[in-house]
Amino acid sequence: MDDGHEQKAPAPSYRYVVLATLILVYTLNFLDRQILGILAKPIKDEFGLTDGQFGLMGGLAFALLYTTLAIPIAWLADRFSRVWIMTAALTIWSGFTALCGFVGGFGQLFMARMGVGIGEAGGVAPAYSLISDYFPKSQRARALAAYAFGIPLGSAAGTLVGGLLAVHYGWRTAFVAVGVLGVILAPIFRLIVKDPPRGGADRAVGAPPAPPVPAPPVPAPPFGQVVKLLAAKPSFWLLSFGAASSSVCGYGVAAWLPSFFMRSLGLTLSQTAWYYSGIALFGGLLGIWLGGAVADKLGAKSKAGYPITPAVAFLISVPCFLLAMNSGALFGGLGGLGGQGALAAAFVIFLIPTGLNLAWLGPITAAVQHLAPAPMRTTASALFLLINNLLGIAVGIYYFGLVSDLLKPTFGAESLRWSIYTGMGFYLLAAVLFFLASKRLAKDWVD
Repeated sequence: MDDGHEQKAPAPSYRYVVLATLILVYTLNFLDRQILGILAKPIKDEFGLTDGQFGLMGGLAFALLYTTLAIPIAWLADRFSRVWIMTAALTIWSGFTALCGFVGGFGQLFMARMGVGIGEAGGVAPAYSLISDYFPKSQRARALAAYAFGIPLGSAAGTLVGGLLAVHYGWRTAFVAVGVLGVILAPIFRLIVKDPPRGGADRAVGAPPAPPVPAPPVPAPPFGQVVKLLAAKPSFWLLSFGAASSSVCGYGVAAWLPSFFMRSLGLTLSQTAWYYSGIALFGGLLGIWLGGAVADKLGAKSKAGYPITPAVAFLISVPCFLLAMNSGALFGGLGGLGGQGALAAAFVIFLIPTGLNLAWLGPITAAVQHLAPAPMRTTASALFLLINNLLGIAVGIYYFGLVSDLLKPTFGAESLRWSIYTGMGFYLLAAVLFFLASKRLAKDWVD
């Protein structure tokens, strides 16, 4: 059952208002995640943490409950108001983010980040389902790609705002400020967004998201039925583990690049905030939109186009990323550029892999939406996110910190650089899994 919001068909133009609001909420979602990366140095200095400890807190502390609670929350979202669930989720994760500013040690901060994970468990899968019920199939990859704009927007905002607030007012103030902002936004989100009829956008491609007289909602099937359906589809596992492989490196790099810029490139906290926020913003926006647009075009001809698009992007991104990490030495030495010129060259090159590595978001999340009927979509998305985030966040952020600690006796201050090098293999694995998924997707597709 749902609340009364799902009984009236929305105007076609209203779906763009909903999408913009969902992007804003997703921006806060990633702002609260990414802010930890830019604050790594002052937090580590105050609490005396190693890279491995910080990686454990940024990864496992957040991901453990974030991924596991997403399943029962998605089950509820397939039966009750998705808007109310997202409103509560935004309030909870923002409140715990603010609480991070009052902790007294590693243990308390670990618990506070677990609280952030509890709240964010209800923030993404219901949004995927809402977007799929507002936009027709022919526009779904682009709509989900636009929703994913929240990742670079939030990453850039978290890095810039968090870094500058930490420089001028301390890292604790940064947590409190962004947390309070989310709490204020929660009731506004509840007033703006309404639940559309489930499956309404599936009835006619290119038509308004819902007919003039909405059909009665289809009851959500039991959880076990959703699991059984997806378990029998090889493309679900290939897409999920392909996304997880990319996220191991994606989340890990996003969390540790600010530290790399400070250690290996000699940037200050303030300089890193500006430098990395620009890379995350411009590279991420371009890559995400390009991935969604290309996948919609290729997917109209063949379903294989959805996973092939990011697979090719990953194969191109790996050498570009390695070049970007060494562009300072390359252009500062062989190229004869000064320090500022080498940094500028590195900035431009970093834009390419940053964008390509996020190109999977629109195509793969759109494909997952088509592996299950409309009443199962939220739960199917949560199962996909369980695999993606449990490996991507919990393993990725901790992996780079642990390997950095292990390599420190050999490479010293450059151990983080070599740790990031080793992670590039996860992008290659993701490309292989997506290529394999392209062979099975058409057979598993649900129109």
